[in-house]
Amino acid sequence: MNTSDITATAPADKYLVRIEGLRKSFGGLEVLRDVNLDVAPGEVVTIIGASGSGKSTLLRCINLLETPDAGHVWFQGSDLTADHVDVNALREDIGMVFQGFNLFNNMDVLANCTLAPIIRKKLSKTEAEEVALGHLRSVGLEAFAHAAPATLSGGQKQRVAIARALCMRPKIMLFDEPTSALDPQIVGEVLEAMRALARDGMTMIVVTHEMEFARTVSDRVVFMDRGVIAEQGTPERIFTAPEGARTREFLSRYLSD
Repeated sequence: MNTSDITATAPADKYLVRIEGLRKSFGGLEVLRDVNLDVAPGEVVTIIGASGSGKSTLLRCINLLETPDAGHVWFQGSDLTADHVDVNALREDIGMVFQGFNLFNNMDVLANCTLAPIIRKKLSKTEAEEVALGHLRSVGLEAFAHAAPATLSGGQKQRVAIARALCMRPKIMLFDEPTSALDPQIVGEVLEAMRALARDGMTMIVVTHEMEFARTVSDRVVFMDRGVIAEQGTPERIFTAPEGARTREFLSRYLSD
């Protein structure tokens, strides 16, 4: 990793995630340019912006699915970009839901949810299944515990993916455009599961094009443009009085509605 050899001082405990000076390029394309972002425990932060603005890359850098070229990503006070940090151990506390579900089609729903807790958390099969059934119940899918993923709708698959991530008892949930691959008529069931998580106090960072979700569920909205955080603030301010011209341009269709 091409980060500084000197590990920076850990940030104050008031933040669950702190990102400082993050940079990432793919070949000659600079995707993230000196990004700084703090996320407090229990906070719901939504990241909005045009396609190609760096939203998903930022999210993937938080758990090092993409390796930053420079900068620091702290999680629970540990610098994930430091060479001595056990990234895999810290990742156990970071749940992630992708737009493509990523379920194992050769396992039923319950086995999808219990695999990681048994292997990584060393839970017994009985305990892992009890935890999994509780989370499947919370997303309305307990009755589908022994269903094959291929038999589920897109919305059901995404709710299984949410339940599966929760089975690891994460401290934070990352959502990378979780509704973008879904038919419009089933988007609502996934967003409602996410709303329930927010009501329960889960710390969440959500990359989304669902402006109504960003407006009504977020504690803070972050607008990214061309690899930087161009503007951030409360949903009320961002959606009623955006300061930047690029923010206003991006939100113009939503604001006009």
